[in-house]
Amino acid sequence: MKRSVRASVAILLVLPLPLLGRAATEDELAAIRQQMEALQKQYQAQLKTLETRLEQAEAELRETRSEIAEEKAARSAVPPEPPPAAAPSSPPVATNAFNPALSVILQGSVNSYSQNPDTYALPGFQLGEEGGLAAEGLTLDESEITVSASVDPYFYGQMTIGLENESTGETEISVEEAYIDPLRLPAGLVGRFGRFYSDIGYLNRFHTHAWDFHDAPLAYRAFLDKQYGDDGVRLAWVAPTETYLMLGAETFAGRSFPAGTSTKVLGNVQSLFLKLGGDVGASNAWQAGISGLLVNAHDRETEVPNDTTDTFDGDSNLLIGDFVWKWAPNGNPTQRNFKLQSELFYRDESGNVVVDSEGNSGTMDYDGHQWGWYAQGVYQFMPRWRFGLRYDWLSADNDFAVTDLGGFASPEDVIDASGLDTHGHHPKRWTAMLDWSPSEFSRLRLQYDRDKSRIDAPDNQWSLQYIMSLGAHGGHEF
Repeated sequence: MKRSVRASVAILLVLPLPLLGRAATEDELAAIRQQMEALQKQYQAQLKTLETRLEQAEAELRETRSEIAEEKAARSAVPPEPPPAAAPSSPPVATNAFNPALSVILQGSVNSYSQNPDTYALPGFQLGEEGGLAAEGLTLDESEITVSASVDPYFYGQMTIGLENESTGETEISVEEAYIDPLRLPAGLVGRFGRFYSDIGYLNRFHTHAWDFHDAPLAYRAFLDKQYGDDGVRLAWVAPTETYLMLGAETFAGRSFPAGTSTKVLGNVQSLFLKLGGDVGASNAWQAGISGLLVNAHDRETEVPNDTTDTFDGDSNLLIGDFVWKWAPNGNPTQRNFKLQSELFYRDESGNVVVDSEGNSGTMDYDGHQWGWYAQGVYQFMPRWRFGLRYDWLSADNDFAVTDLGGFASPEDVIDASGLDTHGHHPKRWTAMLDWSPSEFSRLRLQYDRDKSRIDAPDNQWSLQYIMSLGAHGGHEF
């Protein structure tokens, strides 16, 4: 009724003034009534249309809210993929310059071997200080303390301190990474300077707690002393294309294996890398890369189990090809997912080797051609549970020419003491693991290795590992 009154008043207000100034006839009154009725019907029709549109909008809003609530409930029911990871190559700008993110990774394991871990060796390969096995029994693995923050709108910084238990029982404290990333480089450029892990290969840039197995592949032990990091500078370019494409280069001081001692201001190690990647439908993604590490080694010392020290001077050039394929239903890895990962290595070394053993110091010219390969697959068959298999293989074709016996009885004694003679043996290993992640901050892993790296009997290796994460952490790279 109120609507009708308002409509009538509105009509009266717009009536021609001459009509209101005199007495209205019956025809005029009838015409006025018809106009009022027509306007009232039009008004009611428009009002009904608006009410219908309002009801539809409210229904759509309720449906959207319901879908969001269901998605949140599903996410909270299953923890995301654990545990934390290394900082991305170009981290986002944060507002925590005066409140840096602090994280702690606690890692430890119980290890058992059927062979003596102190005599571990890879025939045909010189191993660095970190290339051996973890200590037997209860041991503290590589635990980390990481601090990171945006320095200002132009720079991001991160430092990681590593603590690791040595076979002697002592705890080694080292600076694993301490680097700065410029945040405002133009034209798709990204950079890094300080101490950091190289971006060669695939696995090298990840911290150990983000690995899918307890230990590194044999190729990483043989060629990179488990993982290559050094003081250096990186510059890379990310192409503005739909397919991921990154091209980069690094220069390092050359104080870490496979280098030794730095002798140049701009460093003795350079690297180049190319990475490609993309999606295949909604459930699959891939990444492939090729990289090279060019090393001018000086006084690179390696320990051989028979109380021998090798010192290498020369060139060591490493080429790596890597490929990774990931599958998750509709891109959601919380329920099930699968990851296939493989890398192929080739190294060409040539130079001079000094072999020191029991007071003798022989010298030989050395030319080595070495290959390495591994492939692994990890399947999360239900939330929190994963199963993985890995296969490793190494091969070396090394040539020697003894130039100075240095107290050794024969050239063969120099070559045998060096550990570079393969004796026709190709190291290989099979690995199986099962891990359980109660939450995104914890993981327990059981692993078995059938290791045929040594010339003698195979080594049956068991390990039970824990990884605990405290504090804030970034997401994994691909």
